[in-house]
Amino acid sequence: MKTAVCIKQVPVFSDGKMDPEKGVILRDGLVSAMNVYDLPAVETALRLREEAGGTADVFSMGPLQAADAIREAYAMGIDQGYLLSDHAFSGADVLATSYTLAQGIKGAGKYDLIICGRQTTDGDTGQVGAAIAQWLHIPYAGGVTAIISRKPDSITLQQRLDDEQVTVKMSYPCLIAVDRSIYISRMKSLPGKIAARKKGVAIITLQDLEDHDPQHYGLSGSATKVEKIYPPERTHKEPIMCLNTADAVNEIMKILENSKAV
Repeated sequence: MKTAVCIKQVPVFSDGKMDPEKGVILRDGLVSAMNVYDLPAVETALRLREEAGGTADVFSMGPLQAADAIREAYAMGIDQGYLLSDHAFSGADVLATSYTLAQGIKGAGKYDLIICGRQTTDGDTGQVGAAIAQWLHIPYAGGVTAIISRKPDSITLQQRLDDEQVTVKMSYPCLIAVDRSIYISRMKSLPGKIAARKKGVAIITLQDLEDHDPQHYGLSGSATKVEKIYPPERTHKEPIMCLNTADAVNEIMKILENSKAV
């Protein structure tokens, strides 16, 4: 069984800056790590490999520093990592990101199962997995909470749809987006971390793809354009007071009187 997992490196903190013209995150210098929602996806691939044999690979798109997220996956036990990295890919929205990943996966070989996390912590759209499946013309199931059984030609799983749990059987090849609840991801072992440092990451550029028209990638291939970005207004901070009931009532009345609410 050949499995691929799509992962992303995301900023650890939310204090990053934005490019005011392009409307994209400036990732240089940001402390980053693998998207937390992708960890259960990696764990799912590793468990399926342990049960059925085969391989478990990861694909990511981003600057060269995103190779660190792939090495995190190596430390967990992933076989091979592919990083789609080219200036032409920068500034991509969901449409262009999914197309780029689909092109990279298609060029690397035929996979039985592709696994994505539910969403990313920086974009939060939750749409990339479904879009990849559409580009590859394969079945898709999102909100997967459990793998019920696996056969050589199909997989049966549990899918959450709003308040309902649905059992779905899908033939290979197919793509699933797993919920965080599906598995608790394993810890990275020290031997795994050491081995991950020595393991190479395959870099895929625009010219390595079957479709190497730059108009189909990055900002050029994106259907959405950011018109304006601005930081949210900072709310005024008020001191925290610990008062008894009588003093608290008096303080509230003063605030109301000053605001002319009473």
